[in-house]
Amino acid sequence: MAPVVPESVLKKRKRDEDWAAKKAGAAAEAKQKATAARKEIFKRAEQYVKEYRAQELDLVRLKREAKAKGGFYVEPEAKVVFVIRIRGINDVAPKTKKILQLLRLRQINTGVFLKVNKATMNMLQRVEPYVAYGYPNLKTVKELIYKRGFGKVNKARVPLTDNSVVEGALGQHNIICVEDLVHEIYTCGPAFKQANNFLWPFKLSSPKGGLDKKRLHYIEGGQAGNRQEYINNLVRAMN
Repeated sequence: MAPVVPESVLKKRKRDEDWAAKKAGAAAEAKQKATAARKEIFKRAEQYVKEYRAQELDLVRLKREAKAKGGFYVEPEAKVVFVIRIRGINDVAPKTKKILQLLRLRQINTGVFLKVNKATMNMLQRVEPYVAYGYPNLKTVKELIYKRGFGKVNKARVPLTDNSVVEGALGQHNIICVEDLVHEIYTCGPAFKQANNFLWPFKLSSPKGGLDKKRLHYIEGGQAGNRQEYINNLVRAMN
């Protein structure tokens, strides 16, 4: 006579089998989704590379055409500015302090991206002695996000080690990977505000040898104020 198996054991076996089947099904579905997402990310990255190359070639062509006609080509105004706080908290006026807080520049050597418009440029003029800013190129945006990029997830500072972090926070804006995030920031896309707000302010290192003449403007041989495309050199030294 076969041994009698208690009903509770049979129930437990069935429950475990159901769980295992569900788990296997979920794992297969997740794997399928990940494969599809990887293909989509790769496709997008290729598309962005083509877009950036086309922009570079267009710029060269327009410059050559202008030169051939005896004129010169004026590049369109930058859409994005990168701001670095270069001075500390001593003797800061209350209004200046408030503007620096609004710009999320609470610490020395922190940097943020901003959209170029009248309001932000007016704010930057008010805090000019405390910040260095300029127009970042694609290489600078990429290096900052890939090397120093942290996202804000549930008010916590999370490193951008995986595309799922970006997709979880910005998926509804069709930003599913780090390359999408770079593109959105660099081109100042429609979801720039959300993408920039997701990025935690960049904590940069002090450049080798430090920064001299911080109190003087850049055009006077100092460090503060607008340095246009030369901000890229400063970021390289601090990244």
